[in-house]
Amino acid sequence: MIRRLSILDRSRVREGHPAPQALRDTVELARAAERLGYHRFWVSEHHSVPGVAGSAPAVLAAAVAGATRRIRVGTGGVMLPNHRPLVVAEQFGVLESLFPGRIDMGLGRSVGFTGGIRRALGRDTDDADRFEEQLAELLGWIDGTQQDHPEVHARPAEGLRIPTYVLATGEGAGIAARAGLPLVVGDLRARGRVAAIVERYREEFRPSERCAEPYVVVSGSVAVAATEEEARRILLPEAWSVAYSRTRGSFPPLRRAQEIEALEMSPKERELYEGALGGHVHGTEEQVAAQLAEVSGLTGADELLVTTSTYDRTALLDSFARLARLAGLPGAAGAAVPTGP
Repeated sequence: MIRRLSILDRSRVREGHPAPQALRDTVELARAAERLGYHRFWVSEHHSVPGVAGSAPAVLAAAVAGATRRIRVGTGGVMLPNHRPLVVAEQFGVLESLFPGRIDMGLGRSVGFTGGIRRALGRDTDDADRFEEQLAELLGWIDGTQQDHPEVHARPAEGLRIPTYVLATGEGAGIAARAGLPLVVGDLRARGRVAAIVERYREEFRPSERCAEPYVVVSGSVAVAATEEEARRILLPEAWSVAYSRTRGSFPPLRRAQEIEALEMSPKERELYEGALGGHVHGTEEQVAAQLAEVSGLTGADELLVTTSTYDRTALLDSFARLARLAGLPGAAGAAVPTGP
C-alpha cells in the first residue's frame, strides 16, 4: 500500500445545488479528511466552468486551513501561467504565515480552458511554454534570490519554507526533475503512461535544497464501497459529465447516478461515457487494495492523491472512510462505515 494518502477536491457543483454549496462542501470534506487521518487536502483552479466552483485556490485553501487544525493544505494546483509569480509568492507567504508548517504550493502549467477564458485572463496558449521560467522566478521571490528587481521583495514570503510541487502535464515531469521538486502525476487510468513519466522524472532528477530525493505523488479517482457495483455507481456522475462536455462543449454539474443510468445515450455519448468509466481504481476494500498494490508496484509512488467526485456526498465520505481504514490511517478505526447499501 502507498504509504501516504491525500485528497484533491475540485469543488464540483451538484445539479440542484448552488455553486457556493460546493465550496462549503469542500471545507466540510477537509474536516472529515483530517478526522480520518489523511496527510494533506488540496484544492484546484478552474475558470468559467459551470460544474466547478473552485476558481480561487489560494482563497479556498485559506478557508480550508482555517477550518482545520493539523492536516496539510494546498493547491493542486495554482495554474502559474495565469498569474504573476510575485503575486503567487505573496499569496502563499500569507498562507504560510497564518498557518505555519501546514501549507503546500502545488503548481500547474495549464492555461484557460477556452480562447475566451484565456483572453479574459490576459493569457494565451504560449504562456504554458514559459512555465519553467515562471517557476524559477517564483522560487526566486521566495528564496530572496531573484535578480531582475533587486529593490522588490515578496513579503511575507521571502525566507519562508513553502513546500512546492509540480503537476505533470506535458513537460511538467522534466521541469520538476530539473528544479529538484516533488512531482504530482495522474491519472490512474493510464498506469503505463504514468509509470513512464515517473521513470523519466527519477532518471532526470537533480537534488535541491527543497528536495534531496525524488518524491512522487500519483493522483486519480478511487471509489470504495461494500460491493463493486456500488463503487462503480460512485463514478457515474463524473463519467457522464465528461461525456457531456465532449459532445456539447460545456462541463455540467454532477447528476444523480440513478438519473444517469436511466438516460438514453447516443452511440457517441455511450462510447465516451464508457471510456470515462474505464480504468479507475474501484471496488470493495479487498479489490481496491489489490489495485493499489499494482499502482505502487508500477510507479513506486510515495503518495496517493485521491481526486474522486460524485453527486452523493454520503457515498463519497463512506468511500474515503473505507479507503482510510484500508490504509490503516490513524482516524479510520473509529470511522462509521455503513455495511448495507
